[in-house]
Amino acid sequence: MKVLAFGTYDTTTHPRFGVLLEGLRAHGDEVVEVNRPLGLGTARRVAMLAQAWRVPALLARVLLRWIALAREGRRVYRAERPDVVLVGYLGHLDVRLARWLFRGTPIVLDHLIFAADTARDRGVRRGWKTWLLGCLDRAALRAADVIVLDTPEHAAMVPKELADRALVVPVGAPTPWFESRAQPAGGPMRVVFFGLFTPLQGAPTIGRALRELADWEDIEFTMIGSGQDLSSTRVAAAVNKQVTWYDWVDSADLPAIVGSHHICLGIFGTGPKALRVVPNKVYQGAAAGCAVITSDTRPQRSMLGEAALYVPAGDAEALATVLRRLADDPVELAALRKKAAERAATGFTPEVIVKGLREHITALKQGSTA
Repeated sequence: MKVLAFGTYDTTTHPRFGVLLEGLRAHGDEVVEVNRPLGLGTARRVAMLAQAWRVPALLARVLLRWIALAREGRRVYRAERPDVVLVGYLGHLDVRLARWLFRGTPIVLDHLIFAADTARDRGVRRGWKTWLLGCLDRAALRAADVIVLDTPEHAAMVPKELADRALVVPVGAPTPWFESRAQPAGGPMRVVFFGLFTPLQGAPTIGRALRELADWEDIEFTMIGSGQDLSSTRVAAAVNKQVTWYDWVDSADLPAIVGSHHICLGIFGTGPKALRVVPNKVYQGAAAGCAVITSDTRPQRSMLGEAALYVPAGDAEALATVLRRLADDPVELAALRKKAAERAATGFTPEVIVKGLREHITALKQGSTA
Protein backbone atom coordinates (compact mmCIF):
# COMPACT_ATOMS: atom_id res chain seq x y z
CA MET A 1 0.00 0.00 0.00
CA LYS A 2 1.24 3.48 -0.87
CA VAL A 3 0.58 6.17 1.72
CA LEU A 4 1.08 9.93 1.37
CA ALA A 5 1.55 11.50 4.81
CA PHE A 6 0.58 15.14 4.46
CA GLY A 7 0.37 18.31 6.53
CA THR A 8 1.94 20.65 9.04
CA TYR A 9 2.34 17.97 11.71
CA ASP A 10 5.39 17.73 13.97
CA THR A 11 6.18 14.25 15.29
CA THR A 12 8.84 15.56 17.67
CA THR A 13 6.24 17.39 19.75
CA HIS A 14 3.21 15.20 18.91
CA PRO A 15 4.59 11.66 18.50
CA ARG A 16 1.25 9.92 17.90
CA PHE A 17 1.30 10.53 14.14
CA GLY A 18 4.85 9.24 13.98
CA VAL A 19 3.64 6.00 15.58
CA LEU A 20 1.11 5.55 12.77
CA LEU A 21 3.75 6.13 10.09
CA GLU A 22 6.23 3.83 11.80
CA GLY A 23 3.61 1.12 12.10
CA LEU A 24 2.64 1.33 8.44
CA ARG A 25 6.28 1.06 7.39
CA ALA A 26 6.70 -1.95 9.68
CA HIS A 27 3.98 -3.69 7.67
CA GLY A 28 5.86 -3.01 4.45
CA ASP A 29 3.75 -0.08 3.29
CA GLU A 30 5.45 2.64 1.27
CA VAL A 31 5.09 5.92 3.14
CA VAL A 32 6.09 9.22 1.53
CA GLU A 33 5.95 12.35 3.68
CA VAL A 34 5.09 15.84 2.50
CA ASN A 35 5.49 17.76 5.71
CA ARG A 36 5.98 21.43 6.57
CA PRO A 37 5.70 21.75 10.38
CA LEU A 38 3.79 24.80 11.49
CA GLY A 39 6.05 25.34 14.48
CA LEU A 40 3.16 25.79 16.92
CA GLY A 41 2.14 23.41 19.68
CA THR A 42 -1.41 22.66 20.73
CA ALA A 43 -1.48 25.40 23.37
CA ARG A 44 -0.40 28.15 20.96
CA ARG A 45 -2.76 27.00 18.22
CA VAL A 46 -5.73 26.97 20.58
CA ALA A 47 -4.74 30.38 21.97
CA MET A 48 -4.43 31.88 18.51
CA LEU A 49 -7.75 30.46 17.38
CA ALA A 50 -9.49 31.60 20.58
CA GLN A 51 -8.17 35.18 20.35
CA ALA A 52 -9.55 36.88 17.25
CA TRP A 53 -6.69 39.37 16.92
CA ARG A 54 -4.19 36.48 16.60
CA VAL A 55 -6.07 34.58 13.90
CA PRO A 56 -4.55 36.59 10.98
CA ALA A 57 -1.04 35.67 12.16
CA LEU A 58 -2.03 32.01 12.33
CA LEU A 59 -3.60 32.10 8.88
CA ALA A 60 -0.54 33.82 7.41
CA ARG A 61 1.71 31.14 8.85
CA VAL A 62 -0.59 28.41 7.55
CA LEU A 63 -0.73 30.00 4.09
CA LEU A 64 3.05 30.01 3.75
CA ARG A 65 3.21 26.33 4.68
CA TRP A 66 0.31 25.53 2.36
CA ILE A 67 2.04 27.03 -0.66
CA ALA A 68 4.97 24.69 -0.11
CA LEU A 69 2.70 21.75 0.73
CA ALA A 70 0.57 22.23 -2.38
CA ARG A 71 3.58 22.45 -4.70
CA GLU A 72 5.36 19.42 -3.21
CA GLY A 73 2.14 17.49 -2.61
CA ARG A 74 1.02 17.64 -6.23
CA ARG A 75 4.48 16.65 -7.46
CA VAL A 76 4.65 13.63 -5.15
CA TYR A 77 1.05 12.71 -5.85
CA ARG A 78 1.61 12.57 -9.60
CA ALA A 79 4.80 10.53 -9.18
CA GLU A 80 3.62 8.08 -6.51
CA ARG A 81 -0.15 7.76 -7.06
CA PRO A 82 -0.81 6.90 -3.39
CA ASP A 83 -3.66 4.66 -2.31
CA VAL A 84 -4.50 6.94 0.60
CA VAL A 85 -3.59 10.36 1.99
CA LEU A 86 -3.00 10.46 5.74
CA VAL A 87 -3.32 13.95 7.27
CA GLY A 88 -1.31 14.50 10.43
CA TYR A 89 -2.34 15.39 13.95
CA LEU A 90 -3.68 18.93 14.42
CA GLY A 91 -4.70 18.83 10.78
CA HIS A 92 -7.99 20.72 11.17
CA LEU A 93 -6.98 23.08 8.37
CA ASP A 94 -4.62 20.78 6.46
CA VAL A 95 -7.37 18.27 5.76
CA ARG A 96 -9.27 20.90 3.77
CA LEU A 97 -6.22 21.49 1.59
CA ALA A 98 -5.75 17.73 1.16
CA ARG A 99 -9.37 17.32 0.06
CA TRP A 100 -8.90 20.02 -2.59
CA LEU A 101 -5.54 18.71 -3.85
CA PHE A 102 -6.14 14.97 -3.89
CA ARG A 103 -9.65 14.51 -5.17
CA GLY A 104 -10.65 10.92 -5.73
CA THR A 105 -8.18 9.55 -3.16
CA PRO A 106 -9.37 8.53 0.33
CA ILE A 107 -8.40 11.09 2.98
CA VAL A 108 -7.66 9.84 6.50
CA LEU A 109 -7.52 12.45 9.27
CA ASP A 110 -5.72 11.72 12.54
CA HIS A 111 -8.13 13.72 14.70
CA LEU A 112 -6.73 13.27 18.17
CA ILE A 113 -8.28 16.41 19.64
CA PHE A 114 -11.40 18.51 19.12
CA ALA A 115 -10.43 22.18 19.07
CA ALA A 116 -13.51 23.40 20.95
CA ASP A 117 -13.18 20.67 23.58
CA THR A 118 -9.51 21.48 24.14
CA ALA A 119 -10.22 25.21 24.42
CA ARG A 120 -12.88 24.59 27.08
CA ASP A 121 -10.49 22.34 28.99
CA ARG A 122 -7.93 25.15 29.00
CA GLY A 123 -10.27 27.77 30.35
CA VAL A 124 -11.98 29.30 27.31
CA ARG A 125 -15.61 29.91 28.27
CA ARG A 126 -18.46 28.74 26.09
CA GLY A 127 -19.45 31.45 23.63
CA TRP A 128 -18.69 32.60 20.14
CA LYS A 129 -15.05 31.47 20.37
CA THR A 130 -15.84 27.88 21.21
CA TRP A 131 -18.67 27.99 18.65
CA LEU A 132 -16.19 28.95 15.93
CA LEU A 133 -13.79 26.25 17.06
CA GLY A 134 -16.67 23.78 16.93
CA CYS A 135 -17.34 24.85 13.35
CA LEU A 136 -13.66 24.24 12.58
CA ASP A 137 -13.93 20.75 14.05
CA ARG A 138 -17.01 19.89 12.02
CA ALA A 139 -15.51 21.23 8.77
CA ALA A 140 -12.41 19.12 9.31
CA LEU A 141 -14.44 15.99 10.00
CA ARG A 142 -16.58 16.48 6.90
CA ALA A 143 -13.47 16.73 4.73
CA ALA A 144 -12.19 13.30 5.80
CA ASP A 145 -13.26 9.88 4.54
CA VAL A 146 -11.87 8.24 7.68
CA ILE A 147 -11.66 10.00 11.05
CA VAL A 148 -9.08 8.39 13.33
CA LEU A 149 -9.62 8.92 17.07
CA ASP A 150 -7.88 7.49 20.11
CA THR A 151 -10.74 6.31 22.34
CA PRO A 152 -14.40 5.28 21.97
CA GLU A 153 -15.27 8.25 24.16
CA HIS A 154 -13.71 10.62 21.63
CA ALA A 155 -15.35 8.75 18.76
CA ALA A 156 -18.72 9.38 20.41
CA MET A 157 -18.13 13.12 19.90
CA VAL A 158 -18.20 12.78 16.11
CA PRO A 159 -21.53 14.10 14.72
CA LYS A 160 -24.05 11.31 14.11
CA GLU A 161 -24.13 11.88 10.37
CA LEU A 162 -20.38 11.22 10.22
CA ALA A 163 -20.21 8.45 12.83
CA ASP A 164 -19.65 5.74 10.22
CA ARG A 165 -16.35 7.44 9.30
CA ALA A 166 -14.94 7.18 12.85
CA LEU A 167 -12.23 4.63 13.63
CA VAL A 168 -10.59 4.16 17.03
CA VAL A 169 -6.81 3.65 16.91
CA PRO A 170 -4.95 3.78 20.26
CA VAL A 171 -2.06 6.22 20.60
CA GLY A 172 0.74 3.71 21.16
CA ALA A 173 4.42 4.53 21.65
CA PRO A 174 7.35 5.02 19.24
CA THR A 175 10.05 2.35 19.11
CA PRO A 176 12.69 4.38 21.04
CA TRP A 177 10.50 4.10 24.14
CA PHE A 178 10.69 0.30 24.02
CA GLU A 179 14.45 0.53 23.66
CA SER A 180 14.86 2.82 26.67
CA ARG A 181 14.08 0.29 29.39
CA ALA A 182 16.74 0.29 32.08
CA GLN A 183 17.03 -0.95 35.61
CA PRO A 184 16.93 2.22 37.75
CA ALA A 185 19.94 2.64 39.98
CA GLY A 186 19.67 1.52 43.58
CA GLY A 187 18.45 3.90 46.22
CA PRO A 188 15.15 5.76 46.54
CA MET A 189 12.12 4.90 44.41
CA ARG A 190 12.12 7.27 41.44
CA VAL A 191 8.89 8.76 40.09
CA VAL A 192 8.51 10.85 36.91
CA PHE A 193 5.81 13.06 35.46
CA PHE A 194 6.17 14.73 32.06
CA GLY A 195 3.83 16.76 29.91
CA LEU A 196 1.97 20.02 29.64
CA PHE A 197 0.74 21.44 32.92
CA THR A 198 -2.85 21.86 31.72
CA PRO A 199 -6.09 21.07 33.56
CA LEU A 200 -6.36 17.72 31.80
CA GLN A 201 -3.06 16.63 33.36
CA GLY A 202 -4.14 17.42 36.91
CA ALA A 203 -0.60 18.40 37.88
CA PRO A 204 -1.74 20.35 40.99
CA THR A 205 -3.02 17.03 42.33
CA ILE A 206 0.50 15.66 41.95
CA GLY A 207 1.84 18.77 43.68
CA ARG A 208 -0.42 18.17 46.67
CA ALA A 209 0.62 14.51 46.78
CA LEU A 210 4.25 15.61 46.82
CA ARG A 211 3.46 17.81 49.79
CA GLU A 212 1.99 14.77 51.58
CA LEU A 213 5.22 12.90 50.87
CA ALA A 214 7.63 15.63 51.95
CA ASP A 215 9.00 13.49 54.80
CA TRP A 216 9.57 10.43 52.63
CA GLU A 217 13.24 10.63 51.68
CA ASP A 218 13.06 7.25 49.94
CA ILE A 219 10.89 8.66 47.12
CA GLU A 220 12.43 11.01 44.55
CA PHE A 221 10.42 12.90 41.94
CA THR A 222 11.23 14.32 38.51
CA MET A 223 8.71 16.82 37.11
CA ILE A 224 9.15 17.73 33.44
CA GLY A 225 7.19 20.33 31.50
CA SER A 226 5.52 23.72 31.67
CA GLY A 227 2.07 25.23 31.30
CA GLN A 228 -0.70 27.12 33.03
CA ASP A 229 -0.75 24.94 36.16
CA LEU A 230 3.01 24.79 36.71
CA SER A 231 3.09 27.63 39.25
CA SER A 232 0.33 26.22 41.44
CA THR A 233 1.90 22.76 41.24
CA ARG A 234 5.28 24.05 42.39
CA VAL A 235 3.71 26.03 45.20
CA ALA A 236 1.84 22.93 46.44
CA ALA A 237 5.01 20.82 46.30
CA ALA A 238 7.39 23.46 47.67
CA VAL A 239 7.99 21.70 51.02
CA ASN A 240 9.20 18.52 49.29
CA LYS A 241 12.96 18.75 48.75
CA GLN A 242 13.09 15.47 46.84
CA VAL A 243 11.78 17.02 43.62
CA THR A 244 13.77 17.99 40.51
CA TRP A 245 12.03 20.31 38.06
CA TYR A 246 12.75 20.63 34.33
CA ASP A 247 10.87 23.07 32.12
CA TRP A 248 11.83 21.16 28.99
CA VAL A 249 13.65 18.02 27.83
CA ASP A 250 14.53 17.28 24.21
CA SER A 251 12.18 14.67 22.78
CA ALA A 252 15.13 12.48 21.75
CA ASP A 253 16.37 12.36 25.36
CA LEU A 254 13.00 11.85 27.02
CA PRO A 255 12.65 8.04 26.61
CA ALA A 256 15.96 7.34 28.36
CA ILE A 257 15.15 9.77 31.17
CA VAL A 258 11.72 8.26 31.79
CA GLY A 259 13.13 4.74 31.51
CA SER A 260 15.53 5.46 34.38
CA HIS A 261 12.57 5.80 36.77
CA HIS A 262 10.51 3.16 38.55
CA ILE A 263 7.13 4.87 38.15
CA CYS A 264 5.56 7.07 35.48
CA LEU A 265 2.57 9.18 36.52
CA GLY A 266 -0.34 9.62 34.12
CA ILE A 267 -3.10 12.21 34.35
CA PHE A 268 -5.28 13.22 37.30
CA GLY A 269 -7.53 15.97 35.90
CA THR A 270 -11.23 16.01 36.79
CA GLY A 271 -12.67 17.78 33.74
CA PRO A 272 -14.75 16.12 31.00
CA LYS A 273 -11.80 15.87 28.61
CA ALA A 274 -9.68 14.09 31.21
CA LEU A 275 -12.36 11.40 31.43
CA ARG A 276 -12.19 10.68 27.69
CA VAL A 277 -8.48 10.26 26.96
CA VAL A 278 -5.63 7.84 27.39
CA PRO A 279 -2.60 10.16 27.38
CA ASN A 280 0.65 9.61 25.51
CA LYS A 281 2.58 9.31 28.75
CA VAL A 282 0.90 6.12 29.97
CA TYR A 283 1.70 4.34 26.69
CA GLN A 284 5.24 5.69 26.70
CA GLY A 285 5.86 5.06 30.39
CA ALA A 286 4.70 1.45 30.06
CA ALA A 287 6.84 0.99 26.95
CA ALA A 288 9.84 2.30 28.91
CA GLY A 289 9.26 -0.33 31.59
CA CYS A 290 7.87 1.96 34.28
CA ALA A 291 5.02 1.12 36.59
CA VAL A 292 2.09 3.37 35.70
CA ILE A 293 -0.18 5.20 38.14
CA THR A 294 -3.01 7.22 36.65
CA SER A 295 -6.61 8.32 37.22
CA ASP A 296 -9.38 5.77 37.42
CA THR A 297 -11.25 6.42 34.17
CA ARG A 298 -13.04 4.05 31.83
CA PRO A 299 -10.79 4.55 28.76
CA GLN A 300 -7.60 4.13 30.78
CA ARG A 301 -8.85 0.99 32.54
CA SER A 302 -10.00 -0.38 29.21
CA MET A 303 -6.59 0.17 27.63
CA LEU A 304 -4.26 -0.68 30.52
CA GLY A 305 -6.26 -3.23 32.50
CA GLU A 306 -4.19 -4.73 35.33
CA ALA A 307 -0.99 -3.20 33.93
CA ALA A 308 -1.49 0.02 35.95
CA LEU A 309 -2.65 1.26 39.33
CA TYR A 310 -5.55 3.72 39.48
CA VAL A 311 -6.56 6.46 41.89
CA PRO A 312 -9.65 8.70 41.83
CA ALA A 313 -9.14 11.75 39.62
CA GLY A 314 -8.06 14.77 41.65
CA ASP A 315 -7.37 12.73 44.82
CA ALA A 316 -3.91 13.71 46.02
CA GLU A 317 -4.17 11.71 49.25
CA ALA A 318 -4.97 8.53 47.34
CA LEU A 319 -2.01 9.11 45.03
CA ALA A 320 0.31 9.67 47.99
CA THR A 321 -0.99 6.49 49.65
CA VAL A 322 -0.26 4.36 46.58
CA LEU A 323 3.23 5.81 46.26
CA ARG A 324 3.96 5.07 49.94
CA ARG A 325 2.76 1.50 49.48
CA LEU A 326 4.99 0.88 46.47
CA ALA A 327 7.99 2.46 48.19
CA ASP A 328 7.49 -0.05 51.02
CA ASP A 329 6.89 -3.02 48.72
CA PRO A 330 9.60 -3.51 46.07
CA VAL A 331 8.08 -6.87 45.09
CA GLU A 332 4.76 -5.27 44.12
CA LEU A 333 6.61 -2.47 42.36
CA ALA A 334 8.66 -4.92 40.30
CA ALA A 335 5.55 -6.91 39.41
CA LEU A 336 3.71 -3.79 38.27
CA ARG A 337 6.66 -2.72 36.14
CA LYS A 338 6.70 -6.16 34.50
CA LYS A 339 2.95 -6.05 33.79
CA ALA A 340 3.22 -2.61 32.22
CA ALA A 341 6.13 -3.65 30.00
CA GLU A 342 4.31 -6.80 28.86
CA ARG A 343 1.11 -4.88 28.09
CA ALA A 344 3.11 -2.37 26.05
CA ALA A 345 4.98 -5.08 24.14
CA THR A 346 1.78 -6.85 23.11
CA GLY A 347 -0.52 -3.88 22.57
CA PHE A 348 1.28 -0.54 22.19
CA THR A 349 3.91 -1.08 19.48
CA PRO A 350 3.51 0.83 16.20
CA GLU A 351 3.06 -2.40 14.24
CA VAL A 352 0.19 -3.55 16.48
CA ILE A 353 -1.46 -0.14 16.75
CA VAL A 354 -1.99 0.30 13.00
CA LYS A 355 -3.50 -3.13 12.25
CA GLY A 356 -7.08 -1.90 12.48
CA LEU A 357 -6.27 1.18 10.41
CA ARG A 358 -4.69 -0.89 7.65
CA GLU A 359 -7.66 -3.25 7.55
CA HIS A 360 -10.05 -0.31 7.36
CA ILE A 361 -8.14 1.37 4.53
CA THR A 362 -7.96 -1.92 2.62
CA ALA A 363 -11.72 -2.39 2.94
CA LEU A 364 -12.25 1.21 1.83
CA LYS A 365 -10.10 0.67 -1.26
CA GLN A 366 -11.88 -2.55 -2.15
CA GLY A 367 -15.25 -0.87 -1.76
CA SER A 368 -14.25 2.00 -4.04
CA THR A 369 -13.15 -0.39 -6.80
CA ALA A 370 -16.08 -2.82 -6.51
